[in-house]
Amino acid sequence: MADKQALEKQIIDVLKDNPFCSFGTVEGNRPKVRYMALFHDGLQLHLATSRKTHKVEELKDNPQVFLLVGYDGKWGREVLSIEGKGEVTKDDSLREKVWSKELERWFSGPDDPDYVILDITPERIELTGPDMETKVWER
Repeated sequence: MADKQALEKQIIDVLKDNPFCSFGTVEGNRPKVRYMALFHDGLQLHLATSRKTHKVEELKDNPQVFLLVGYDGKWGREVLSIEGKGEVTKDDSLREKVWSKELERWFSGPDDPDYVILDITPERIELTGPDMETKVWER
């Protein structure tokens, strides 16, 4: 158990250092990827988006998601490959918790009816270190 806790801490440290990710959903039978701001509470991941986006519809049809976190164009950093399930949160308190000034570009505030939070529950995380060694965390 100590090894899993140590790996979780290492994963959380990578999440803290990376406020953005590549977020992949499935549209029909094809993958669709976009960059998004990433928020987290431990290993529970959150993404802010508009209720009117394709990704919200894509998650209704297929909740399987993939996130790539940490690659900055150069090797030498830790990278996370995250497989999981996504859904629009049922926890309205997250709208306030995730809200930041940067989101004012798209939304009038945390009470904007189009502003929603996607909850991402990881099922499998691969952490690849600078030495290219990969460690696997699974729920």
